[in-house]
Amino acid sequence: MSENRITICCPLLGDSLGGSHVSLKGLLDQLPADKYRILIVCDKADGVVSRFFEGYEQIIDAAAPAGKFKQDRKFGLLRALRVLPALPRYVRILREEGVDIVHTNDGQSHAAWSLAAKLAGKTLLWHHRSDPEVRGIRLVAPLLADKIVAVSNFALPVRRWGALRDASVIHSPFEVDRVVDRPTMRAKLVEELGCDEDAILCGYFGLFIDRKRPQAFIDAVLECNRISQRPVIGLLFGEAPDDRMMADLEARIARDAADGQVRLMGYRSPGLDWIAACDLLLVPAVGEPLGRTLVEAMLVETPVIAARSGGNPEALDPNYGILVPPGDAKAMARAAIDLMTDDPRRSAMIRDAKQTSITRFSSERHVSQVEAVYAELVK
Repeated sequence: MSENRITICCPLLGDSLGGSHVSLKGLLDQLPADKYRILIVCDKADGVVSRFFEGYEQIIDAAAPAGKFKQDRKFGLLRALRVLPALPRYVRILREEGVDIVHTNDGQSHAAWSLAAKLAGKTLLWHHRSDPEVRGIRLVAPLLADKIVAVSNFALPVRRWGALRDASVIHSPFEVDRVVDRPTMRAKLVEELGCDEDAILCGYFGLFIDRKRPQAFIDAVLECNRISQRPVIGLLFGEAPDDRMMADLEARIARDAADGQVRLMGYRSPGLDWIAACDLLLVPAVGEPLGRTLVEAMLVETPVIAARSGGNPEALDPNYGILVPPGDAKAMARAAIDLMTDDPRRSAMIRDAKQTSITRFSSERHVSQVEAVYAELVK
């Protein structure tokens, strides 16, 4: 092993940030520098991803096929073949840098680097953060991965073969001790919006992609306004990876949302502060293995109403949030308004959700579990 440290290579294709990047950085920031050498491979110098991982050793692979991959698109055989010309370059990087473990964290890096890791004779840790039906986790990871780790039980396929037989579930890390001044952040948001202080502020946080259902969020907010005695404002925090989705959202808001009922807020960091500024987090997403914002909301005492889909039921139960049928805007709206008019229930939910999330999702617990996997792979 190079320099008596374990060299972990984390390849990252594309130049937009998602939950996998945040979770990965949460892990890397806690790993002891005298024990691990972290090598980030990204494809754009001074890009969003490169700056996000500033301070870590980086290799810029400007020839990476980043443009071939987009969020929320299926990765088929033809698209997989497009990475083949890069294989010799990836193999050379892994060998020259003395990499011990290739730790892939999203569909793009799995597709582009898993075969390279095998050809270079390196150990592959496949960190699965998406749904259980994608081809990679069902067909490729069992053959190529030395170890598979998933963020939730939901994320693992029912049929277990190859490396899937020994797959582990490790929840993503979170800043469980982060303190946010909720009244101050809410006042700041109200001032920016120029809205009435009595308005109910409902937040959506994440990429604007079909799987996360931003249009369903708008449906729920409009329904909230129909049944609520207080004004309700839906706030879409995030960005769209393609122009079509953004154009569709802008057109929908202009057509259906009167008087600023729904607003596009853009991507903001730190996200926790803005989640804390909201009265409710609405999560209409389907098939999410374990949404980061859902747990972050519990930690900063913002009540959560989510679709009963994916990993949401693993994080929530009746004591920690409210689950509604997927795609049911009326049910989500009714749950939101009922909760906002029931102060004792809301207070108890906030308390219980925070307590359990601190215990289950601490970065210390996550790091110790991942370090145990690293040790297993290099022994």
